[in-house]
This record gives sequence, structure tokens and C-alpha cells, in this order.
Amino acid sequence: MATGNYARPEALVSTDWVAEHLKDPSVRLIEVDVDTSAYEQGHIPGAVGWNWKTQLQDPVRRDLASREEFERLMSEAGADNNTAVVFYGDNNNWFAAWAYWQARYYGATNVRLMNGGRVKWTAEKRPLTKEAPSYTRKPFRAGPPDFSLRALRDYVYQAVINGASIGLVDVRSPREFSGELLAPEHLPQEGSQRGGHIPGAVSIPWNTVVNEDGTFKSADELRRIYANKGITPEWEVIAYCRIGERSSHTWFVLHELLGYPKVRNYD
Repeated sequence: MATGNYARPEALVSTDWVAEHLKDPSVRLIEVDVDTSAYEQGHIPGAVGWNWKTQLQDPVRRDLASREEFERLMSEAGADNNTAVVFYGDNNNWFAAWAYWQARYYGATNVRLMNGGRVKWTAEKRPLTKEAPSYTRKPFRAGPPDFSLRALRDYVYQAVINGASIGLVDVRSPREFSGELLAPEHLPQEGSQRGGHIPGAVSIPWNTVVNEDGTFKSADELRRIYANKGITPEWEVIAYCRIGERSSHTWFVLHELLGYPKVRNYD
């Protein structure tokens, strides 16, 4: 498990821990990448691959996968409610954090992130395979959506116009925050419709919380990063980016690693 004086150290596992549990039937690895072709190019042995574009969002409207769809994904991955599910992925776990947040949103508690993600695993020259595993379905039961973890548009809008005491954290790059860019520099094809940021939001880019190897900084370092921008535990905090994956990463830091009691992801 993780060290670093985190509020929920059980939410994070190291690459060493994963390597030691590759053949543990009570553990299931699930890879979720920005690059949806990365899994086929090589993944951790035994890991299941999820496609964020086709499996973790509704195919018709702008929404998450339904409760029933999430149950099906977990069941087909061979995970029941007692399985320790470890998410990991590229880009320092952007979409792995999104999958983790969705799992928590649907009441799953036995879930974790692999610290450092795919980049750290490959940098350590650990094994990869192109073989996709097949598991016997297991019964997974999701809970009702936990809306205390999620902010919808009208909730954010009312908070802004009413001057509510809410800390809005824009986790995008500074150039996106200023409106100069409409998307991350390396993903220009996925631009927002308008430039700028929500009034009252502070800029704390998601990547300020990770080390060079992709692992999370210590709890003390993380607290200083947010406190320096006025984001402290007594606030209700709403993190946002463009579609919710980078802000899921920040939600994970604030809610799971630092234990802030009221943190929502505006996805």
C-alpha cells in the first residue's frame, strides 16, 4: 500500500505491490488510457482494458455510463464486490482516475489507483503482454449514484451567481485557464467550445501534484499546493477541467489522499 501520510493510503498501491499480486485471484487490474489503442500495444499481464470513449460514458447524451452498465463492466472483468480492483493508465492516470471516481460514485469501496500509472510501470521495465485475458463473470452490485461526489452544471451555476462559499479549482493548464488554448497542447482536436474559465475559479493544474515519475507528491506537499491558493478542508471544493478526467485526478488527491470532506467533480 501507499505511504506519504495520506488520509486513505489504501486508495493507492505501488508498482511493487501490483507486481507481487499479478497472479492473485482476489485482485483485478483494469487499464484505462487516453490513447485507446495503448492497451492493445502492450499492458500489464492479466489486466482488462476499458475504452473511456465507448464504455465509460453514455453513447447518446453527455453523461456517465449508467449504473447497470458499470455493473456489467465490472462483472465482465471478473470482479465482484470483494475483488480489489486496481485502475491504472497513461498520462499519469487521467482516465484511470476517472474510472476510479465513477466506481466510487457507484458505491464501490474496494478500488485503488496504481501510483505512477503505466509510465512508471514501463519505465521500470516491468512485463507487458498483448494477450487479452478472459475471466468468468462475477456478480457485481453497484449502489445508487452518490451525488455528493459529483457537481452538475446547474449546481455550479447557482453557486457562482449566488456567491456561495465554494472553492472552484480549474485543473487545466494555465493557457487553457486564460483562454489562450481550448484544449491540452497535445490534444488540440478535443477543444472546448469557448475559452476562459468559470468566474471565481483558481488555477491549480493537475500536474502540479505529481512527481517526475508520475507518482503523487507527499500529503504535506499536496496540502501546501492547495492551501497556497486558498483551497483548504473547510471549503466545499469543486474541481473541473473540460470533460472530467483531469479533474477526477484532482478529486482523487483532495478527497482520497488529503481527506477533504466535501469534494465534487464537475465532469
